Amino acid sequence: MNEAPHRNHTPGHDEKAGPSRRTVLWTTGAAGAGLGLGGQLTAGGTVAAAPKTGATGPSAAAAAPEARSRTMIGVPFERRSTVRVGIIGLGNRGGSMIDLFLAVPGVRVVALCDPVKDKVAKAAKKVTDAGRPAPAVYTHGDHDFENLCKRADIDFVYAATPWDRHFEMAKTALLNGKHVGVECPLSLRLEQLWELVDLSERTRRHCMQLENCCYGRNELRVLRMAHAGLFGELLHGAGAYIHDLRGLMFDPAYYEGPWRRLWHTRLRGDLYPNHGFGPVANYMDLNRGDRAVRISSVGTPARGLAAYRKEHLPPNDPSWKESYIESDRTISLVQTSKGRVIRLEHDVSTPHPYSRINSLAGTKGLFEDYPERIYIEPDQSNDAWGDFGQYAEWDHWLWKEHPNPPGDHDGMDYMLVFRLMQCMRLGLVPDFDVYDAATWSAPVPLSDLSIKANGAPQEIPDFTRGLWRKARPGMDSHQPEE
Repeated sequence: MNEAPHRNHTPGHDEKAGPSRRTVLWTTGAAGAGLGLGGQLTAGGTVAAAPKTGATGPSAAAAAPEARSRTMIGVPFERRSTVRVGIIGLGNRGGSMIDLFLAVPGVRVVALCDPVKDKVAKAAKKVTDAGRPAPAVYTHGDHDFENLCKRADIDFVYAATPWDRHFEMAKTALLNGKHVGVECPLSLRLEQLWELVDLSERTRRHCMQLENCCYGRNELRVLRMAHAGLFGELLHGAGAYIHDLRGLMFDPAYYEGPWRRLWHTRLRGDLYPNHGFGPVANYMDLNRGDRAVRISSVGTPARGLAAYRKEHLPPNDPSWKESYIESDRTISLVQTSKGRVIRLEHDVSTPHPYSRINSLAGTKGLFEDYPERIYIEPDQSNDAWGDFGQYAEWDHWLWKEHPNPPGDHDGMDYMLVFRLMQCMRLGLVPDFDVYDAATWSAPVPLSDLSIKANGAPQEIPDFTRGLWRKARPGMDSHQPEE
């Protein structure tokens, strides 16, 4: 796997298998710069989805979400001794995450799917090398994942494919009675986010955004400190995905096909908000006593990818046919019902050291990451930052139980897989749910609409339909009895 530097988060579902075998891997559903991704609030507070023809804005009328079923808030998994997993997508992300599923006790990898047979064979060998039964394999085209989802011996489907395939894979898994987790974002269209919320409620199966950054050591420590009141009343926070991906996006040996780069020809907004938004949403208990109500976004001109192409690519490279419109840096302000402010940033097209910003501030002090530093009264004074390492006592129980976890991204990947599989084995409520997944992904289409409307605020749907007002547990869990 082509790993990023220490503490960097490589994109959640990269494809790496040598030269491209297809022009675009699993990314046929949203071609064209005119793709409409938005929706708007109706007078009744529901969300009218933008039509799939490409129209956006106030004149784009469509049906509102269906009448709500029973909520999935607080719904536990069914208890089971072994979690049977099917994996769709075995590129950089899926091909490395399978190692962690195999490392967690009480998990069996039952089936694997990818159109590239070599990837499936490599992943299947990992399963048998671990002393487990050989998994079933699905390699017959872009829709063989449907057959994987139909299997009766799978409890959980994990999808690690290019972005615009997440929706159909999650939908197929839910309709076949499977719990499902996808890499970020959950979907890039508001109406699809609503459809997955409705489907999760109707099928009584969880649909989750597998946001590994929520399980980082720093993120979980700050979460516990915030909930214990060390920062006082929370006022504002920030999160980002700032990662120089120019070389990787033009590298045919890294992404199989130009699927990720092509999104820079289609949208101007924040393409990847989840890594920054998820942790801050947890700090502020969004959907658990507060909620995100609106977003306003601005963006710079698109210059970085074209400049990189001019300097590094030959004149006959196919990328010269592409016109980039995605803002090099997007900055969004999210306001919550309690008046708090969250700043989100996205930049993968200009030179910059990796950063997720990851900051939180309240009436007693603040934390800022990259580099990590803290200032809390009365512990710090004289305008001097304090040592965040002195607060290790606030580490989450997951990090105390697993101080040196295996896997990439400083162990946060393992923590995510371990905790999710633990919840499924013990019949616990998951740490986050479909409402969180939809909320964390909503900035993708809404930031695009806001930038195109000169920063005009866009209402963020209440995917919980009013149930956010009740406080409830989230990531700040208690260690369960095995």
